[in-house]
Amino acid sequence: MAYWLLKTEPDKYSYADLERDGTTVWDGVTNALALKHIRTMLPGDLAWIYHTGKERQITGLAEIVTQPYPDPALNDVKLVVVKVQAVRPVTQPVTLAQIKQEDRFSGFDLLRLPRLSVVPVSEVHWQHLIKLTASET
Repeated sequence: MAYWLLKTEPDKYSYADLERDGTTVWDGVTNALALKHIRTMLPGDLAWIYHTGKERQITGLAEIVTQPYPDPALNDVKLVVVKVQAVRPVTQPVTLAQIKQEDRFSGFDLLRLPRLSVVPVSEVHWQHLIKLTASET
């Protein structure tokens, strides 16, 4: 199993929208490195949903439920998507400021590559984020 952080603009699609919908196609990704990450996703992988913009915080937990596949809305096989399913909101959102303050997150791509919309999360970082969000997985 791999772990991810998926960024979204909450005014366009928030974790509450994902909860309402149950599942959604995670689309709109065009960055080459982010697409490379999507291509490695497998059903059962887990992902934090991170709100960008003014919020800048982890708000929920989701699961990848499909293999990557070409975005059916576009005519470009390079632009891939996956379907994600809401698992649960976090008990305690974790802000970017909190993450930046913790030395144990040094090397985390969320901090190293701040514009990347699909971020791999190491096992060590994942376990610490579970503690911070008071989530149980």
